Amino acid sequence: MLTGRRYRLNLSDEQAARCEEFGRVCRAVWNTGLEQRRAYRRRGAWVNYRQQAAELAESKSEHEWLNAAPGHCLQQTLVDLDKVCRTHGTWKVRWRSARRWEPSFRLPEGNKMLIERLNRRWGRVRLPKLGWVTFRISHPLGGVVRSATVSRDGNHWYVSFVVDDGKTTPKEHAWPDSGVGVDRGVVVAVACSDGWMRDRRFTTRGEIKRYRRLQQKLARQKKGSASRRQTLAAMRSISGRERDRRADFCAWTAHRLTERNALVVLEDLRTRNMTRSAKGTVEQPGSNVKAKAGLNRSILGKGWRQLATALKGRARYSGTTVVEVPAWFTSQTCSACAAVDPGSRESQARFRCTHCGHTMNADVNAARNILAAGLAVTACGDLDAGRSVKQEPAGNREELLLQPTY
Repeated sequence: MLTGRRYRLNLSDEQAARCEEFGRVCRAVWNTGLEQRRAYRRRGAWVNYRQQAAELAESKSEHEWLNAAPGHCLQQTLVDLDKVCRTHGTWKVRWRSARRWEPSFRLPEGNKMLIERLNRRWGRVRLPKLGWVTFRISHPLGGVVRSATVSRDGNHWYVSFVVDDGKTTPKEHAWPDSGVGVDRGVVVAVACSDGWMRDRRFTTRGEIKRYRRLQQKLARQKKGSASRRQTLAAMRSISGRERDRRADFCAWTAHRLTERNALVVLEDLRTRNMTRSAKGTVEQPGSNVKAKAGLNRSILGKGWRQLATALKGRARYSGTTVVEVPAWFTSQTCSACAAVDPGSRESQARFRCTHCGHTMNADVNAARNILAAGLAVTACGDLDAGRSVKQEPAGNREELLLQPTY
């Protein structure tokens, strides 16, 4: 089974500069390849990976700066571009901006990487055109390396290995008759049908105040100045801690739910559509733009989609089935008598059925309705949510070479 392992690198100044250069070259190849694909689409034609890879090899003799990065990193960039264009369409793929995109590059040939453990805390890996690079062993590697991705996050560099740990998904869960419905909210992050509720603050009040002061300071600074870069680095440090706490919360919750339940049912929430900005302006009378912006921050801050991804990834090791059901009327339906009435939800946390008088926590009531919908789906044999798998990019180039040319 393929899984991911992420470690923090300890780069020298020369190695960090080379990684920055590799990232710039890969970004230029991505943007050039995307522009070429869009130019072909304007003429009603199509260009695939095989043609772009051949043109990249020819361009190396004319543009010396392309030879600064490892060749298979550039080819893998075109592989990733080809995949995302086929999946989402050429016009929906985003450019890689020099200001907003963090430098990264992928090394697809994991069998050529040498990894050694130096001591209990440190190890090293030999990467093309970088030599030996030390990294902090925060957890065991636990398998055969298939590929690696080097990326920068804030002020630090990280390496992410795709590892084949040799494990397989169990045919049956340890508790085959167990199941739970999960309701994701903005007040309480996770509420389960068995009454278990879990929430956590990902930022402290001090960090929120400091981040606002840094935003005000940033607005007064000149673009491109050294002080502005220092302010941005401080802001990234705060947001990075928030992101790490959210990831830890989602991973811990996913582990607990999948280890104890053979069936986990979620609402099929389209967070991208739910967090779109309201129409109008803040100054416009009767506009709810400000309130909608606050709701959007609360939704994104709880990590709804990240929790669903963590559940599907962790379910591979426990044999848990993860099902997503429609979210229609789950918060307005009584879990006892199935009566639907918007007035039954008296507040954010209290549900009182207007038909039978059943009273309980509103989020737990919604979670029970979600579980009932999931049990109905599994009884019909319609599992519309598949388990996530890790991407193995090493063999993509050979497969793409067999595809027909359009």
